[in-house]
Amino acid sequence: MKLTLVVACALIDADGRILLAERPEGRPMAGLWEFPGGKVEAGETPEATLIRELHEELGITVKADCLAPLTFASHTYETFHLLMPLYICRRWEGAVAPQEGQRLAWVRPQKLRDYAMPPADIPLIPHLQGLLM
Repeated sequence: MKLTLVVACALIDADGRILLAERPEGRPMAGLWEFPGGKVEAGETPEATLIRELHEELGITVKADCLAPLTFASHTYETFHLLMPLYICRRWEGAVAPQEGQRLAWVRPQKLRDYAMPPADIPLIPHLQGLLM
């Protein structure tokens, strides 16, 4: 089974809310909410991936020293196994704005389970709640 490395980031605003992005139509798991991020490319570090993806998806600039690893998800889907480190970030430059037509939501930690998420993201919720509640 193919191993896919994807990195995700929980952007946390000054009010302690976490940013979720809805997967757009036409993509696998469309309509589900997830933490922003993406696939780690060959020769790329997880931090470099997040810096690139957060700029492409949200129009913000993040520095590597503002990314802190929190936990990871390991989940087997039908055709691949996903390994997904989750970082937190509380500082960035620019205003968060959807760059790829996706819907965004700033969510309080206790409300994260109100959003339908991919199976790999769900086990990350208690870690964020433990950090922020």
